[in-house]
Amino acid sequence: MNIVLCGMMGSGKTTVAAAINRKYGLEVVDTDAEIVRRYGEISAIFASRGEEYFRDLESEAVRQAAKRDGIVISLGGGCVLRQGNVEELKRTGRIFYLRARAETVIARIQGDTSRPLLQGNLEERVHSILAARSAIYEKAADIVIDTDDKTPEQLADIIVSEI
Repeated sequence: MNIVLCGMMGSGKTTVAAAINRKYGLEVVDTDAEIVRRYGEISAIFASRGEEYFRDLESEAVRQAAKRDGIVISLGGGCVLRQGNVEELKRTGRIFYLRARAETVIARIQGDTSRPLLQGNLEERVHSILAARSAIYEKAADIVIDTDDKTPEQLADIIVSEI
C-alpha cells in the first residue's frame, strides 16, 4: 500500500513526504522530481513543449510509481486533473489531499519562480487555481487533511496512522 500525497503546489506535499521518510523510513518518489531528473526543468518543458506534453510525462511518472509498493508518492499539483492518474494511484495506494488555505500557499511559495502556472499576480493565480481544483482534489482523495496549523511531523503521524 502506497501513501499518495496530492494538493495545491505549496500545500506541503514534498515537505510532508520528507517527514514521513525521516520518521518512518518509507522511500519517497516525487513525480515532479522524477520528471526533472529525466527531462529537465518543468518551466523549460512548459515553455518548449506546453502543458499537455508535461501532463503526459506526469502520467508516465505516475504509472511507474504506482507499480511499486510501500512508498510515499508526492504528486505535482495538477497530477490528479487526469482521472486516469487517480485510478492508477488508487489501485496501489491511498490518496491524501493536503488541503491548505490560499494564504498559507501564498506564504509558502512567495518568490518561487520555478512554477510556470504561477507566473503573474501570485495571489490572483493561487486563488484561481484553488477555486478550479479544490473539488477535484477532494474527489480524488480518500482522506482530506488540513495542513495550515500542523507541522510536517504532525502530518506525517496523522497520515501513517490512517494506513
